[in-house]
Amino acid sequence: MPTTEHPTFVLGLVGAGIGGSLTPAMQEREGRESGCGLAYRLIDAERLGFGADDLPRVLAWARRLGFDGLNITHPFKQRVIELLDELSEDAEDLGAVNTVVFRDGRALGRNTDWSGWGRAFRRVLPDAVSDRAVLVGAGGAGSAVGYALLEQGAAHVSIVDVDTEKAQQCATRLAKRFGDDRITATTDLAGALAGAQGLINATPTGMTGHPGLPVPANLVRGDLWVSDVVYFPLETELVRLARAQGCRVVPGGGMAVFQAVGAFEYFTGRRPDPDRMLRHFEELTR
Repeated sequence: MPTTEHPTFVLGLVGAGIGGSLTPAMQEREGRESGCGLAYRLIDAERLGFGADDLPRVLAWARRLGFDGLNITHPFKQRVIELLDELSEDAEDLGAVNTVVFRDGRALGRNTDWSGWGRAFRRVLPDAVSDRAVLVGAGGAGSAVGYALLEQGAAHVSIVDVDTEKAQQCATRLAKRFGDDRITATTDLAGALAGAQGLINATPTGMTGHPGLPVPANLVRGDLWVSDVVYFPLETELVRLARAQGCRVVPGGGMAVFQAVGAFEYFTGRRPDPDRMLRHFEELTR
């Protein structure tokens, strides 16, 4: 029987097309290493044939079966909010939840995407937290990265997206929390980069099946630091180009690991070993 010293947890990931997720392996191994039993299941909307309208039943099903929490990914991070009893301030600011904790009969919404990117960034470039940066991509990942940049002290963030309306909506949402003077939506990528110290790709460009660069190669200067949220593959075309130019680089794997670190803390109340989880992630991706 489980004890308070060796508790057990049942967790899951709800999303579409998540068959290749590394989260179950990372979470289950960290559970074993930290002395608790942890079972982690994929709840794949594509494989099981459910959509956003079925989300209330999915959450009710998980609660009845004794799940302790769920990670939430595309396309449900916004839709799940209306089903929750409580939101953390950051999740409310972002309008997105990636971690749901079931506790004392209530469903609590949290967001570890932004904190995951921020922790990974500060681990590599702690001296760059106040730099001016250009963020390419204004979707869910872009909003999370923008939040992290501003929360950790970025002087200014310029958001660029092929969908200019989406870029403006992202900037407006972040400005409510951090002020209009620190966040701008722009269509002038070259001009924004000319006055910046950092570049972040928060688009799918560069991931397996979506090859290419998110920005023209000639704009990637050697004095920029460059971050990519893509981690399949870890060595994207942008990361390769940035390294060749002499840029300091923050690859996408760090965000993947540290959002899992934050979720583990919420689910279990235990502090995981980030170094151990990073090593495991590298084993899995190798």
